Amino acid sequence: MTDGNTFTPTIVTRYLADTSPFGDGRVVNPVIFMDSNSVPGSFYAEYIVINEASQGTPPEHSHDDADEILMFFGSDMERPHDLCGEVELWIDGQKYMLTESAMIFVPRGVKHCPLYCRRVEKPIIMVSTAPAPYYRRDGIE
Repeated sequence: MTDGNTFTPTIVTRYLADTSPFGDGRVVNPVIFMDSNSVPGSFYAEYIVINEASQGTPPEHSHDDADEILMFFGSDMERPHDLCGEVELWIDGQKYMLTESAMIFVPRGVKHCPLYCRRVEKPIIMVSTAPAPYYRRDGIE
């Protein structure tokens, strides 16, 4: 807890949320997750590694409590802007095909997903975060 005079670091090194939607973790590997359930006072953030093309996807949803940032990064350090794959992401009913590392700002209330990993040559890193204490999908959870 921080009160301006003291600081106690909280370091999270594992996925502290339900991993059942990810199956065996081979195709989509949840690595780290934090929210106010695991670290009181924090906001939601997660880190996932996508190892293979997949049909698995979060359903279309929105977040009415906060904006969200979705980030996709290629893992080839010789070509960091190359996603080394292809991600199909739907935002507000429009399809976007990502082939380069990207950050996407999704305003609160805007429907997004499904998300499909159409092609994966090297692992794709996905990071998402929102200034909300908990991850909630409106109309779903």
